[in-house]
Amino acid sequence: MKKYCILLLMTGSICLIVSCGQAGTETTGNNKMNDTAAIASSAAAFDLSKAKEWIENDNKKFQEEAKKGDSNAMAAHYASDGWLMFDNSEPKQGNEIAAGWGGAIRSGMKELKINTVDIVGNADLLAETGTFEVLGEGSKVLDKGKYVVVWKPENNNWKIYRDIGNSNMPPHK
Repeated sequence: MKKYCILLLMTGSICLIVSCGQAGTETTGNNKMNDTAAIASSAAAFDLSKAKEWIENDNKKFQEEAKKGDSNAMAAHYASDGWLMFDNSEPKQGNEIAAGWGGAIRSGMKELKINTVDIVGNADLLAETGTFEVLGEGSKVLDKGKYVVVWKPENNNWKIYRDIGNSNMPPHK
């Protein structure tokens, strides 16, 4: 009788372990299938080419505003929690972004040329890489370099979430 109880207990335990393992796999499998379906649905709904077009048009407006010297309009392109990160200065956030661009304008920036090289991402975040030139009086090149801008959706528009550029020019002495 004792052997029978031990055998029954072991068989029951094995069945319980196996069924729990299969239930866990089924749940995980269903979650994976649900996650995959959600990702596929989200990817199907998101059109990267339309996002690229939107950003390229927004960059044109940004360049026009730089040419007009309108730092407030430039700052309006940033998300409410956006950051502007220039070389050799602390990051600018909120109202500081307009002041940061205002400082660039006061230091002689007459025009900003942006050349988008690549945009990758999804409906949640986009990463734009490119090159820039800062022109002064008489189209003199004041700075040139490369940048990365991270965009995120806010109020049904893409807004600049993080903006960092690095100069290709040698440091001033």
